[in-house]
Amino acid sequence: MTVSLPLVVVLGFFAWGAVKYLGVRTWIVVLIALFGFWLSRTFMAPAIESGTRSGVSIVNGSHD
Repeated sequence: MTVSLPLVVVLGFFAWGAVKYLGVRTWIVVLIALFGFWLSRTFMAPAIESGTRSGVSIVNGSHD
């Protein structure tokens, strides 16, 4: 059985868990999310995209 979840759902789950169980303040999570949106408009966006795709493909491995 294969379950496919978007990366944003997984990151949202971790953010929720951090706020709920680790005591991370909500404003910190919002600030980090805004930083991500602003970072996506910079020259580093293609490198981040490529690195994320490579990391996900490594984690997923090959399913022949």
